[in-house]
Amino acid sequence: MPPTETLFLESTTRIQKDPIHSFMDFQVWDFPGQLNFLDPTFDFDHIFGELGALIWVIDAQDEYLEPLSKLHTTIIAIQRFYPAINIEVFVHKVDGLSDEYKLDTQRDIMQRTQDELSDHGLDNVQVSYHLTSIYDHSIFEAFSKVIQKLIPQLGTLENLLNILCSNSGIEKAFLFDVLSKIYIATDSSPVDMQSYEICSDYIDVIVDVSEIYGYAQEEEEEEEEATLEASSIIRLQNGMVLYLREINKYLALICLMRKDSIEKQGLVDFNVQVFQNALQRVFEVGR
Repeated sequence: MPPTETLFLESTTRIQKDPIHSFMDFQVWDFPGQLNFLDPTFDFDHIFGELGALIWVIDAQDEYLEPLSKLHTTIIAIQRFYPAINIEVFVHKVDGLSDEYKLDTQRDIMQRTQDELSDHGLDNVQVSYHLTSIYDHSIFEAFSKVIQKLIPQLGTLENLLNILCSNSGIEKAFLFDVLSKIYIATDSSPVDMQSYEICSDYIDVIVDVSEIYGYAQEEEEEEEEATLEASSIIRLQNGMVLYLREINKYLALICLMRKDSIEKQGLVDFNVQVFQNALQRVFEVGR
């Protein structure tokens, strides 16, 4: 959905449960801001018992002291029974703020939260903060980091990507969930937003083209014949090359490399195939 169309979305008035079926199955529960789910009439264990991550969205363009107070109350309540839940705070709608004001707002929220938790003896609680907006890729970046914490095999995936990069002349590699544009793993080199945005936009191009020229493969056909996964190469004006390889129906590998590396495409293709086989074994063991 384009960001401009979100203006016509109605506010959440009840708990909405959206199942996500991808490389891993999970549910997203959307709670309306005015709902007090800590009230005794709600089943506390049913809500938080199987929770992997709690994402708290704060409107950076509005007064945030009241929602911040509710956040503190929620963290204190769940830490007694479910300390393993990841706490993620999205400081949202920062697109309308200056860079300085964004950081000041984030620092204020962090300091108030830290002080409140310290007053309750919860100094060791880890809370992650993300500056987000629907008008750039920051929201996808934030969700990527949230999902990565829920993947038990993340360390193994990163090691596999590091090996692939070092043996193929790849400067940056992302393992993307195609439909959500969330990257579930990347190599250990730093992630810069420009590289992520290019790879994310590349997925949009591939999805648009596949909707026009692709076809849905029948299950019987998949069993009878192992077809080659989709792949694509785009050469950028700055001399860099984008390399995409479909891993399975959910995941795609996207790599950034220099043009001299892609001249040995046979080696890159072979290494990617080895990576794909190793990745399949990792997920099979994790099931």
